[in-house]
Amino acid sequence: MPEPHKTTKEPPPPIVFVVDDDLSMREALTDLLRSMKFDAEAFDSAATFLEKANLNRHGCLLLDVRLPGISGLDFQMQLERGGNRMPIIFMTGFGDIPMSVRAMKAGAVDFLTKPFNEQDILDAVAAAVERDASQRRESAQNEAVASLAAKLTPREREVMVAVVRGLMNKQIAYELGISEVTVKLHRGNVMRKMEARSVADLVRKVELLDEKLRTTVS
Repeated sequence: MPEPHKTTKEPPPPIVFVVDDDLSMREALTDLLRSMKFDAEAFDSAATFLEKANLNRHGCLLLDVRLPGISGLDFQMQLERGGNRMPIIFMTGFGDIPMSVRAMKAGAVDFLTKPFNEQDILDAVAAAVERDASQRRESAQNEAVASLAAKLTPREREVMVAVVRGLMNKQIAYELGISEVTVKLHRGNVMRKMEARSVADLVRKVELLDEKLRTTVS
């Protein structure tokens, strides 16, 4: 009897959130984005966006600089302080160089002055969506390595740090006050638990740990 056909659920397309208090601009941008197969949702203020948007979606944010209640630049800082790294493209009809420099230094993908052409928007969105995908891949790698490191005992962590520093087994034994045989045992456990194929692979994984986690293994 033939096996039933298995269907895999396609991931949703990237979403572009549009935050602008100009209704005609919101409608024009969402129509353009949907015509290019993006999901698009529009909001008239930062407060409405925070209330209703799913910030965990893969995508980016098209953000007007001048908004009711809070400026786009201040909202960028608010999102960053809250730990949200969604890439931002700024839009403005009153842009100046200091404003654009501030936005870019704070991590904005682009700073577009109205009126802009459609291709400029689409190019900026493509770059922002790719940045978001890259950030998500990096975050997933970091979380996976942190999960592996959490399985190590305190002594195994000490041995791992020493190995990453380039110390030989004899040096590690002397530094930690244990036998070389015990070092070899811990070292084997570290390589197995960290799923490291080589010392170089172990070094690469330890480098993926954020600063706080690296401190806990040093």
